[in-house]
Amino acid sequence: MRFSVNRDVFSEAVSFAVKLLPQRTTLPILSGVLIEATDSGLVLSSFDYEVSAQTEINAQVDEPGTVLVSGRLLADIASRLPNAPVVFSTNENRIVVSCGSANFTLLSMPVEEYPSIPQISGQTGLVPGEDFAAAVAQVAVAASRDDVTPVITGVQLQVTDNRLGLVATDRYRVAVREIDWDNGENTNPEGLTALVPAKTLQEVGKTFGHSATISVSFTAKDDRELIAFTADNKTVTSLLIKGSFPPVRRLFPDNTDNYAVINTGELIEAVRRVSLVLEREAALRFTFTIDGLTMEAVGSEHAQASESLDALLTGDDIVLSLKPQFLIDGLTAVRSEFVRFSFTKSENTNKPGPMLITSQSSKDQPGADSFKYLLQPNLLLR
Repeated sequence: MRFSVNRDVFSEAVSFAVKLLPQRTTLPILSGVLIEATDSGLVLSSFDYEVSAQTEINAQVDEPGTVLVSGRLLADIASRLPNAPVVFSTNENRIVVSCGSANFTLLSMPVEEYPSIPQISGQTGLVPGEDFAAAVAQVAVAASRDDVTPVITGVQLQVTDNRLGLVATDRYRVAVREIDWDNGENTNPEGLTALVPAKTLQEVGKTFGHSATISVSFTAKDDRELIAFTADNKTVTSLLIKGSFPPVRRLFPDNTDNYAVINTGELIEAVRRVSLVLEREAALRFTFTIDGLTMEAVGSEHAQASESLDALLTGDDIVLSLKPQFLIDGLTAVRSEFVRFSFTKSENTNKPGPMLITSQSSKDQPGADSFKYLLQPNLLLR
């Protein structure tokens, strides 16, 4: 094999291919990047049986061939090469990477032991790249990080009525968002659902966020349910999480008469300040009255804090406790100048129900997006 390729194009392609690979793997072969050189250019692929990445780039191929090389080492080398064309060649089981005055010799890995990259041929739709990236960033933060319950470490994607819904929960909060979905030539996309690992989906959002559109494909093959995201000659596939996602959408209230509107940025900064005295996992006390919002933190006998902010309250006074980081996650995801806190009631009259956070474009005008974030310090599902 022998080819030459633009340094920046090659470096970006290798970086993309290794980005989703785990830092440590029980099978060393899965840490490799497969490079296939043909007359039409290069295809770079990686796969660890759960996630795959594949990209095509232009290159001048003098000798076609296929080689497997340590992915992270090649990515580190490619990112530090001088500003000159990269010449890549193989000699038996050795790989020579030359760029300007820099030369590297690497050992190749056995290609015959590498697994086949998944091929996707299921139903497909299109989503706007920027909207998809924003929705993933807003929703994925609510997914659980505890692998003990894998089903809630994912983000559920569901297609209905030319809309793609995203929902995630860790049982303490729930985040949902909807964006446009173009069915393309598919006549019956109803009922398409996929539970995608949140970490993978976040990388997909970051990678494809600047693309005009992203093609999304669902498929099931050999008892393996997969989803694929494709844009700009790049494809990421992910094995779906198996299991029943909890029916958390029913927890959202249809409407609430008791709510408060607050400046988002001012509230985030105030929460960060007041929570400095809190011990880990402790909650802040929020008191909403006609006079505004008062936050109180009692960390220990050595440190307490409080702060008051302007808040426009409609309905009854209310007092509740919230974990500061969970609240900041929701406030950051809102992405509007003001935020609306809608207060719900529980069966226990002495205990407030979940609090709904939504965007507010002004003090009097609700936001136009579909993002919702439901938060309660106690478990939403028992």
